[in-house]
Amino acid sequence: MKPAPFDYVRAFSVDEAVGLLSDGTDSKVIAGGQSLVPLLAMRLARPERVVDINFLQDLPHLHREGGHLVVGALVRQRQVELSNEVSSVPLLSLALPFIGHRELRNRGTVVGSLAHADPSAELPAIAALLRATMFVMGPEGSRELNALDFMVGPFQTRLRQDELITAVSFPVRADGDGYGFEEVSRRRGDFALVGSAAWVHLSQGGVDRAEAALFGVGATPVVVDLTRHLSGFGESDLTTAVLEPSREVAQGLEPLGDQHGSSGYRRRLAEVLLARSLAWAYQDARRSS
Repeated sequence: MKPAPFDYVRAFSVDEAVGLLSDGTDSKVIAGGQSLVPLLAMRLARPERVVDINFLQDLPHLHREGGHLVVGALVRQRQVELSNEVSSVPLLSLALPFIGHRELRNRGTVVGSLAHADPSAELPAIAALLRATMFVMGPEGSRELNALDFMVGPFQTRLRQDELITAVSFPVRADGDGYGFEEVSRRRGDFALVGSAAWVHLSQGGVDRAEAALFGVGATPVVVDLTRHLSGFGESDLTTAVLEPSREVAQGLEPLGDQHGSSGYRRRLAEVLLARSLAWAYQDARRSS
């Protein structure tokens, strides 16, 4: 199919882009286009106008700022994947190779994936787990949004129609942090059926923080706190320690089934992948302590 007719406008500054988004015309922002263009082609999105932000000169670039990695709205996924800075946020390093194919990551942006808010996507789950901060500009000025509660439903966020995400800030790895990432898809580069990202922090040899974010199992990423389950266990009983909480979390999920996998299959995947990612995160935390 071909897209429905729309006007195309280039914006050359953040203020100009915000002005275009707030003038009452039904507008969509395009940067990499890897999420929006398929929706346009299938006529699932029918905006009156598409605002191209690729020519904005006043957006942040990829850089370290204190204890955070700042990713501007025009930073491509592949750019982050290949950067020297990506190792400071290990979950990005682990997950980015699973996002689509290299050619898609060459154009797709990190911020665009977050704004698209696909519940089966990797980046929204990672941002929620790490409590990344979204920097947003609108006609009333700037504000910050916590990625943990940024998504409110499938492809729905707290971003207003007249606002633009200018950057996202991820906290960098601290001593004692460990991370694990697992996902299953039908083919490499396909959307994940289910995935899990885990974060464990060790202090004086024990777990004092353990959280995970599951994606592909609900309307938004499911972030769970598992600290009480894992605190106090040793490496010898690692397998036992991660299996029980993973089973408990999975039993509380209600994923939708489709032609690619039933609800029960996705629930079972969630249990296995959560346990694996937690085990990897614990081992990683031991190495970084």
